[in-house]
Amino acid sequence: MATYITVLALLTGLVTGALFRFLNIPIPAPPELPGLMGIVGIYLGYKVVEYLDVGVDLLEILGL
Repeated sequence: MATYITVLALLTGLVTGALFRFLNIPIPAPPELPGLMGIVGIYLGYKVVEYLDVGVDLLEILGL
């Protein structure tokens, strides 16, 4: 099931990207590899901290 959802997400992205290019609209993502790698880095950092099970509850610290 996860593979199916991943493939659907990829196809949705491909169709959306093609539509943006066809309509000559700038994509809402970094158009260069360094920008894309920055997004991948954010995701990987998130997963590493999740895996290590460390972190703080910022809302609790702020009293919200």
